[in-house]
Amino acid sequence: MGDPITIAIFAVVIIIGLVVTAIFASYFRLWIQSVTTGANITIFDLIGMTLRKVPARIIVRSKIMAVQAGLDDESGITSRALDAHFLAGGNVPKVIMAMIASSKAKIINLDFRTATAIDLAGRDVLDAVKTSVYPKVIDCPARNGPRQTLDAVAKNGIQLKVRARVTVRTNLSQLIGGATEETIIARVGEGIVSAIGSAGSHAEVLENPDRISKAVLARRLDSQTAFEIVSIDIADIDVGANIGARLQADQAEADTRVARAAAENRRAMAVAQEQEMVSSMEESRAKVVEAEAEVPKAIADAFRSGRLGVMDYYKLRNMQADTDMRLSIATPTQTTA
Repeated sequence: MGDPITIAIFAVVIIIGLVVTAIFASYFRLWIQSVTTGANITIFDLIGMTLRKVPARIIVRSKIMAVQAGLDDESGITSRALDAHFLAGGNVPKVIMAMIASSKAKIINLDFRTATAIDLAGRDVLDAVKTSVYPKVIDCPARNGPRQTLDAVAKNGIQLKVRARVTVRTNLSQLIGGATEETIIARVGEGIVSAIGSAGSHAEVLENPDRISKAVLARRLDSQTAFEIVSIDIADIDVGANIGARLQADQAEADTRVARAAAENRRAMAVAQEQEMVSSMEESRAKVVEAEAEVPKAIADAFRSGRLGVMDYYKLRNMQADTDMRLSIATPTQTTA
């Protein structure tokens, strides 16, 4: 039997050899691809990715795509940077494809730091780059929105129903923190309504629909948004209801109701005043009756005190009877037919 120390060393060497063989078996293909394409990803980088639970296949393929597209390490695209972006929750392949698309387009200046920031902000960086190269069209109002047209009223009271199409491209410098499509739709809708409302008549708008586009574009509605407005085109414009006449009719109806209410108020006041006069007359009659009730008392008191005699009383009665007879003669009698 051999020396136990020698056997142990031999066993350790065998184990190390097996581990190295397993590592090479796992990463040999990725490492060969990296070496042959110039991606500069070492075997130790691949092992480190595995220890950090980063899918080495995604990182290697993304780095190979960047290298093959002419994006070198000076652009900031290193295996460590890709590794860090994945650990931060980013989409590494989409960022690389976005940078490749911007590099091939040659009209967009997109660096790796900006691309990763846009991706981590939750925006689709690849779609943003594509929109920058190929502008997209936004319907205003939105196609699936609650309203199908933008309704505005000119100064002559005629309603116009408008549908517009807004062509926009992504503004990468304002993509992070910039407003979205909903803001563009709202601002353009507000501008169209304002432009129609400032027109003297609906005929002016129908004759020159481009005045709406010019007025809206002059207001720079794309400020602080993630897009740059390329053009605003009026897709359709229809004549609606005569809102001015309807409002005038409603106003006339309201004025009529107010006048009726005022007349009813005056009638009620007149009736109340009449009732007050009737009450005043009844009160006066009551006072007369009360005064007449005092006359017999005064006559009786005059008899008791001797200030009035019997003959004087008869003369008074005769005078009253004569007065009643004269009143009856002077009052015409009513004959029934």
